[in-house]
Amino acid sequence: MKLFGNVLFWIVLVLLGALAAQFVLQDPGYVLVRYRGMDYTTTVAMALATLLGALIALVVLWKLVTLPFRAWREHGDRRSRARLGEGLDALHYGQYDRAEKLLAQAAADDDSIAASARIAAARAAMRRGDPDAARAQLDALGERHAAARAIAIAEQALREQRPTDALVALDAPAAQPLPPRGLVLRAEALAASGQSAEAYGLLGSLRKQNAMPTARLDEYQERWAAASLREAPDTNALADRWQALPKPLKTDPAVVSAYADRAHALGWDDAAIKAVEQALDARWDEGLAARYGGLPPAHAQARQIVLERWLRAHPASPTLLLSLARSHREQGRWAESEDYLQRALAQGAGSAAWEELGHGYASAGDQARARIAYANALRTARGESAAELPSDNRFRAVAPVVAEERDEHGMPRLRQ
Repeated sequence: MKLFGNVLFWIVLVLLGALAAQFVLQDPGYVLVRYRGMDYTTTVAMALATLLGALIALVVLWKLVTLPFRAWREHGDRRSRARLGEGLDALHYGQYDRAEKLLAQAAADDDSIAASARIAAARAAMRRGDPDAARAQLDALGERHAAARAIAIAEQALREQRPTDALVALDAPAAQPLPPRGLVLRAEALAASGQSAEAYGLLGSLRKQNAMPTARLDEYQERWAAASLREAPDTNALADRWQALPKPLKTDPAVVSAYADRAHALGWDDAAIKAVEQALDARWDEGLAARYGGLPPAHAQARQIVLERWLRAHPASPTLLLSLARSHREQGRWAESEDYLQRALAQGAGSAAWEELGHGYASAGDQARARIAYANALRTARGESAAELPSDNRFRAVAPVVAEERDEHGMPRLRQ
């Protein structure tokens, strides 16, 4: 395609030249030049040819005069780029002193590569443990490369857990508008400084500019949404932020747990319970179900009905069995609670179920089995096997707990 375009250009040029020659030959014209009393006459064609020849001669002369300077400049460019390549290689190989020197020289020789060379030199200085030299390299960028300088300073500040300094660098007027990398760093700095709501608000711009992979953006969306809910100063702000979330996030376990935690802390337990119930109805999650069981026991009967409905759909859920056991015990129905706890243990509920058994036995006055249940809670939490519970209260006379004998973990040993 390129060859065809070149051929077509020369054909058109030849045709135009032929037309111009025909026009000139029909009437060669007359040119008179009078200079200091002398008259010079010629045809138009000769005048144009003379003018063109003079222009060509001037161009050739200019090329000859500037040739040494251009050769010297090209030599300098090649040298600076060679230093840049050698400096980057030295940085990669861990030769940080040499890398910093070569990169600084490359930046001083060629302003077109100054930003990348200075930033790489600053990295070399940081890796050899000289933050002052790194800062000097970045300061040398000045206002001409303000955005590159701001990004480099922000990256270093975030690595050192100084998000406020990162924000100061990125919010500098000379660095605006921030490129995609700058927006990412600004969002991360906002989240790290406790301003997750503002970080969450930047997600739209980050997605529009393809600042990072979609999976990473989705991860940040979930994390910053949850953090913004935890940081809500009051119920009004919490409600506004919750309502602004898209529907998928309102069923995300981490986000819903954050909302429930903050609502509970603000004394808004009904909203917390409702949010968790709606999320679990839409998408089941054992961790969120455990969070639901740990909420204050307001409206105990209504919550028990909800738990029983969920248990019919998830009969093997240890979390639901444990929550129902706790609900029955709080309502004074220990027999039903014990039955649910035994089922929960069979489903692998572990230390939480043993602890709840200990509470139940203690409240029922069965101190022997309560002590064994509490000990089993500690054992299972450490990954050890649980001791067997006696079948009735006669165990207290048959197998007492001898407090003087303890195992290597400090737990009482059971002796027949």
